[in-house]
Amino acid sequence: VRAKKMARKADNQRGGSHSNHKFVSHFEKWTEGKTQNIIVLDNRTSTNETCFGTVKDIQFAIDKLKLDDDLLIITGDNVLDFSLTVFIQYALQKKTSCIMRYYEPKLERLKKSSVLVVENDGLVINMQEKPEKPQSTWCCPPFYFIARKDVPMVAKSIAAGYGTNAPSSFIAWLYKKVCVYAMRMPGKRYDIETLESYKQIKHSYNNIN
Repeated sequence: VRAKKMARKADNQRGGSHSNHKFVSHFEKWTEGKTQNIIVLDNRTSTNETCFGTVKDIQFAIDKLKLDDDLLIITGDNVLDFSLTVFIQYALQKKTSCIMRYYEPKLERLKKSSVLVVENDGLVINMQEKPEKPQSTWCCPPFYFIARKDVPMVAKSIAAGYGTNAPSSFIAWLYKKVCVYAMRMPGKRYDIETLESYKQIKHSYNNIN
């Protein structure tokens, strides 16, 4: 029941996005008329030199919204063909922070991704960021369930001087401190990286906007 409630919250009720100051008005306009309770946070930065980095932006949201709960974090421009309910249920059963993984057979793509080594039960035992020699064929997309007990670890990783630009930097630090499990992704993820990929996804999803 709790997993279904959290999925409904993620899909229909309360969501958040961060934007640099230059584009925040576009996101705020987009939320007008929406039935969901969407909060757009403006971190007031507008250049690559002054941006916080993804991990610090997560901490910015935690502080700004005074978040004290399990967190479902999705970064990047993604379209999913599966419900997040199964992922949330998996994390609640594990009672710890969890991530996703998917099989990637192509070496060149592995070299550009976060690569996981997991045990048979899904426990993460190693994580490589854009490795020259990948140790597995498991890629980690930027979908994270951060358990409430681990939310304070975001600030601790920043204080420890760990990387803050890539969201996977926090996970690479976290799995060494607490148990983190990786669930096999139950469907496909479409990453919108370019205008061409956006057009392809629109075609696949019957010209959605």
